Amino acid sequence: MTPYEEIDSPTDSRADCEAVNHRLAQAARRAVEPAPSIHFEDYPREVAKRGEIRIGDAAQRLANALHLHLD
Repeated sequence: MTPYEEIDSPTDSRADCEAVNHRLAQAARRAVEPAPSIHFEDYPREVAKRGEIRIGDAAQRLANALHLHLD
């Protein structure tokens, strides 16, 4: 391929430019938004943990091969 050959069609190039323009517009909006809060009182909900952890067969075989012996 010579340096003068087009890699993409003009339609593909236009679509790429429109996608980049959309992403840049999103980035510009996010750049001026305030940062999310890091204060605990802004997130007062309690998150429950799952009651049970299941160990799959593949994880069991891998642990046994590494001599970790998950029960």
